[in-house]
Amino acid sequence: MNRKEVVDRVDELIDTYCNDCLLKAHFRKEFGKTFAHRFCIEQCTIGEQIRQYGERLNKNDTHQT
Repeated sequence: MNRKEVVDRVDELIDTYCNDCLLKAHFRKEFGKTFAHRFCIEQCTIGEQIRQYGERLNKNDTHQT
């Protein structure tokens, strides 16, 4: 999978699941932006997938230099 495909998949995940996420909106309202962001990164299954794609991109960038 090339860089553009990975970025497209991440964009698709964010558009499909994250932009209108009720949990993110609730946590942001009740606990603040940082708490909501941390939840998305550490506990959300979609956040986990996005993180894996990010690691893939990072790995590809490291090998190309």
